[in-house]
Amino acid sequence: MNPLRRATHAAAAVLLAASLCAPHLAAQPTRADAEKDPILKAMLTELDRSMDKLQLPGFPKPFFVEYRIEDVQDFVTRATFGAATGSSSTHVRIVRVSVRVGDYKTDSSGQRGDSSIELAALDDDPIALRSALWQATDQAYKGALAAYARKQAALKQVQTPPQADDFSREKPEVALETPLTLHVDKPGWASRVAHDSGIYRSDSAVSSTERDIQYSTAAFHARVTNTWLVNSEGAILRKPMAEYQEIFAVGTQAPDGMKLDRSYDTTGPTLQSLDSPEAFQKHAVALIASLADLRNAPLVEEEYHGPVLLSSDASADTLYSLLATGLTATRPPLGTEARTNGPFASSYHARVLPDFLSVVDDPNQKTFDGEGLLGAYRVDDEGVPAQTVQLVADGRLENYLIGREPVRDFPQSNGHGRAGITGPARPAISVFKVMASNGLSDDELNHKLLALAKDRDLKSVYYVATMGPSLSPRLLYRITPDGNRQLVRGAALDDLDQRALRSSIDAAGKDLWVANYFGEVPQTVLAPALLLDDITVRRANDKNEKLPFYPPPN
Repeated sequence: MNPLRRATHAAAAVLLAASLCAPHLAAQPTRADAEKDPILKAMLTELDRSMDKLQLPGFPKPFFVEYRIEDVQDFVTRATFGAATGSSSTHVRIVRVSVRVGDYKTDSSGQRGDSSIELAALDDDPIALRSALWQATDQAYKGALAAYARKQAALKQVQTPPQADDFSREKPEVALETPLTLHVDKPGWASRVAHDSGIYRSDSAVSSTERDIQYSTAAFHARVTNTWLVNSEGAILRKPMAEYQEIFAVGTQAPDGMKLDRSYDTTGPTLQSLDSPEAFQKHAVALIASLADLRNAPLVEEEYHGPVLLSSDASADTLYSLLATGLTATRPPLGTEARTNGPFASSYHARVLPDFLSVVDDPNQKTFDGEGLLGAYRVDDEGVPAQTVQLVADGRLENYLIGREPVRDFPQSNGHGRAGITGPARPAISVFKVMASNGLSDDELNHKLLALAKDRDLKSVYYVATMGPSLSPRLLYRITPDGNRQLVRGAALDDLDQRALRSSIDAAGKDLWVANYFGEVPQTVLAPALLLDDITVRRANDKNEKLPFYPPPN
C-alpha cells in the first residue's frame, strides 16, 4: 500500500476518534462553565477569599471549607371532610457553611463548625449571596476552633486512639445539572384534595354504612430543591431534586372504642409518577371500606407464636426500620474500638439475613417497573459521585453506607453522604433493594404458610397486609389451614427485630414493592414479601376512648 495513502488513512482515523471523543470531552464541565451560573460564581469568589484571608491570629487556618446553598420551593394544600383547610407556598434559600480546622487525620469534626442562615434575597444578587456566605463562614470558623480545642482535650483523656481518619480525601467532582422550577396547578390541586377528603360522602362511592368516620383528610405536597455546592478542594455541584405526594387518611372507632386508622399515599419524583385521579379515588374508596370491615372485625387472640407472612408492602416498612437505617456508618465515640454505631456495629462479615437474601443500595437506579424512584441521584451532598454498594451478599454484611467521615476498614466515601435542607451530610440510603435468590410467587408463599400451619398443627396463622406506626399491623388476617381468611384488629408484633431478620425468615417473594419516602432526604426501599418462621402476635391492649355520644352529621 502507498505509504502516503496509509498515512492519510491513519490521520483520518485519528481525526475520527477525536471527533467521537469530542462530545464526551465537551460534556465535562469546568470551573469556567460553573462561573456562568451567578450563584456558583458568587460562591466560588467568596470561597477563594475565605481560603485566602480567614485566619484568627494565633489560631490555625481552615484546611477545608464547604459552601452549600439550598433553594427550596414548596407547596402544600390540605382538606378535611370535603372542604379545603388552606394552602401554603414558600420559597426560601438556605446557606450552609462547613469549616474544618486541623487536618484530614484529626480535625474539628464531631462538634464541627457549621452555620446556616436563611436568605431573604432570591434574585441571585452576588453581594447578597456573598454577604450571607461571609457571615456564616465567620460563625462556622469560630465554632470549628472551639470544637477543635475541645477535641484535642478529649483525645488526651482516652487510651484508645481513633480507628480512622476524621475526613476522607476525595477527587473533586464538577457536575452541573439543570435546575428545576416548581410548576403545579395550585387551585386545581386544592380542589382535588378537597374532593378526595369528601369521598366518604358520595353515595356512588361507598354505602351509607361506611360513613361513620371521625376524620377524613387529604393533602398534596410538592417540593423542588436546587442545591449549589462548592468546596476548597475544587468540587463544584449543581443538582435538582423534586418530590410530589398525594395522601389520604381516614379514621373511626370500633364499637369498643378502639381507634382505627387507614392511610394511602402516592409518591414520586414527578407529577406524572403519581396516581391518576381515578386510581387515587379507587384506593380511597377501598380504605373507607376497610374501616367498615375493621369496625366489625374481632379482636386478635391474646397471644400467638408461629409463622407470620408479611406482604411486600409491610416488608418494605419493616426492612427500612430494622435494616436500612442500621447499615449507615457513623463515627463512634472517642476512645472506643467500635467500628460504627447502631445495631450492626459489630456485624461486619457476619450474617445478618438468611443466605438467600442480598441487599444493594444503588443511587443510580432511577426507575423500577416503570415507577420513578425518589432516592436516586448522580452525585451525593458532599460532591462525591453516586456508587452502587453491595451491602449484604448471601446474607452476610459486606459493606456500609459511607460519607466523608471514615470508619475503621472504610477509609473512603462511597457516595452516600446526604444532607437535609439545613443539616450536615450524613450517610443515608438511596435506593435500597432487597432481593431473594430463590424468590417465590405470592401463591407459593401462601401455600408455604399454610403448610407450616399444617405441619405444626396450628389452628391458624397470620398475614400482615399493611403496617402502621412502630411496625404495628393495620390490616392483619388470621388464616386457617383450609385457607379461610378473617380480618382481625388490635394486634401488636413482638420479636420483630434484627434477630428475627437473621434467624426467622423462612422464605421471600420474587416481586418487589416500591416504597418511596418523601422528606428532606428522599429515600426508596424495594422489598419482597417475607415469611417469618416464628413471631409473636399479641393483643395490643391500648387504651380505648369513649365513643362520641351522637352520630356525625350527614
